[in-house]
Amino acid sequence: MKGFILSFRSEFYKTRKTMGFWSAVLLPLLLCLLLFVGFFNKSDHLTNMPGMMAWLQFAGAILAVMGSLLLPMLIVFIGYSVNSIEHKADTWKSLFSLPISKLSVYAAKYTYAFFLVFLCLALFVLFTLGFGNLLSLLKPTLKFNEYHMEGLLTKIYFKLLLSSLGILSIQFLLSLLFRDFLKPMGIGFVLTIAGVILANVDWQYAYLYPYSHPMLTVKGLLHNRMGNGSDMPEITVDLFTKDIFVSLGVAVMVFIVGYFIVLKKSVK
Repeated sequence: MKGFILSFRSEFYKTRKTMGFWSAVLLPLLLCLLLFVGFFNKSDHLTNMPGMMAWLQFAGAILAVMGSLLLPMLIVFIGYSVNSIEHKADTWKSLFSLPISKLSVYAAKYTYAFFLVFLCLALFVLFTLGFGNLLSLLKPTLKFNEYHMEGLLTKIYFKLLLSSLGILSIQFLLSLLFRDFLKPMGIGFVLTIAGVILANVDWQYAYLYPYSHPMLTVKGLLHNRMGNGSDMPEITVDLFTKDIFVSLGVAVMVFIVGYFIVLKKSVK
């Protein structure tokens, strides 16, 4: 455990000034800020909305962008950036010659990549709620104060986190296998586009394809209950759907495969 903690701290110090780290912080801030400015300028057109619909418009716009393309591509970038330092400096041999087990080093790197994804999604929750409540103060006519979605938004982003684990493991493995930037990024981009297409056309086996999981998560949130005479959407968050189980299974299997690849890396 001590070796794992030392390795994790080392990852933080090595990457805290890189784009991999700051992209996880700045992406949610910039995206939520842009939506805030847009809603602030268009508030006159949204004054007749009930509070629930105002929140759904605001949070939904962010979720639609994240689930369709930004989150998978961010994971592709994070997966590469965590291992790129060792590739560029050619320090794998030095790293594995330290008196720390390869499992600790590998697990710490993977956990740090997971931490960056978790940090990004947690900040999306905080900034969405923060900017939404700021709109409520600056533009009371938007009625954001009439509805609270803290718990719901947390569940949604937690499911997005679970849906991203399969992609994270695959991209982390690719970043171990390839030294250059183009191969893992290019493969990840192509697989992401394919995943978005499969999810959008409602292919019945899209849940078996990890790169479709974030999009499937977003698409599965809203259901209109028309039978009760209400046009208000019913929002349901079923955390453990079949695509989430596939994501978790892929994450575990690919993590194990990656570890055996690490074991074969020479330290001589």
